[in-house]
Amino acid sequence: MKNTPNPNPHKLLLIDDDPNLILLVTDYLEFNGYQVLTASQGREALSLLETEMPDLIICDVMMPEMDGYSFVEEIRQNPQWNQLPIIFLSAKTQSHDRIKGLNIGADVYLVKPFEPEELVAQVKSTLNYSQRLINNNNGVVADMKRIQVPKSVELTPTETKVVSLVSQGLSNREISIELGVSQRTIESHVSNMLNKTGLHNRTELSRWAIQSQLV
Repeated sequence: MKNTPNPNPHKLLLIDDDPNLILLVTDYLEFNGYQVLTASQGREALSLLETEMPDLIICDVMMPEMDGYSFVEEIRQNPQWNQLPIIFLSAKTQSHDRIKGLNIGADVYLVKPFEPEELVAQVKSTLNYSQRLINNNNGVVADMKRIQVPKSVELTPTETKVVSLVSQGLSNREISIELGVSQRTIESHVSNMLNKTGLHNRTELSRWAIQSQLV
């Protein structure tokens, strides 16, 4: 059964040059209560932003005319848009690609192919994080890129492996397959790391791992 319509849904901007992916992801996000605007590449998205202000942007990396990296650089340099949370979707899986994407200004780097449930979870988590920053700063959004944890935090070798895979955009199910353990075990490791670090979600955990060079 479809979810009860939200009278004030979050507005998302989805940018991808693959019409099939646009259709599938839009349907799934709308099913989960989000309003979705779409664009096929970066320049079209910039034009759309002149009249529409989304709550979050989901952007492919490899696109014609203006790729995702160039698009995000434009967003981060514009005072009107530079605090919008951004999720990258990419078929590029190497560590240097993820690091480049996050350093340019994306808040999440999700590797294709991905589970739709994982994307929805990342959207929800990132929106919640953005709202907490607004609430904590009396309406002034803080720098999302700065992640701090206690200096005394130490991870076990297994936790280090798990957080490295989390930072690659893998879901708990994919990590469990990669490491040959149960998904419940991975969920337990992630929960323990969140407790140790005082972070709130996988998005923050992923960014901290990359900033700390744990990947």
